[in-house]
Amino acid sequence: MPMTLVSARNATETHAATAIFRVLPKMTKHEVKEYLTKLYDLPVAKVRTMNYMGKRKRATGKRKVMYYKYRDFKKAVVTFDDSIQDLGLGARIPELEELEQQQEQDKY
Repeated sequence: MPMTLVSARNATETHAATAIFRVLPKMTKHEVKEYLTKLYDLPVAKVRTMNYMGKRKRATGKRKVMYYKYRDFKKAVVTFDDSIQDLGLGARIPELEELEQQQEQDKY
């Protein structure tokens, strides 16, 4: 899978809904937008990308030092159209909230 969701934020009065994806380094902004609109039918307004170099690490043993590096990656910050207000991440269940409130009141 070329895209992994890192975080998402619902729309507010001043800002549109946004999501941050971790994508392959060779994917362009146009490819990210096309991928989300064709596969998931999401109205994408704007895509911004950031390239990251993989961290370099050093592991020391008894006789020698070994160097390795994590993979390079790219983050894509996707801003959705005004038609999407709620991204559907997390649901509030009223029964559980009432139960938690009752448990808090019972403590006192």
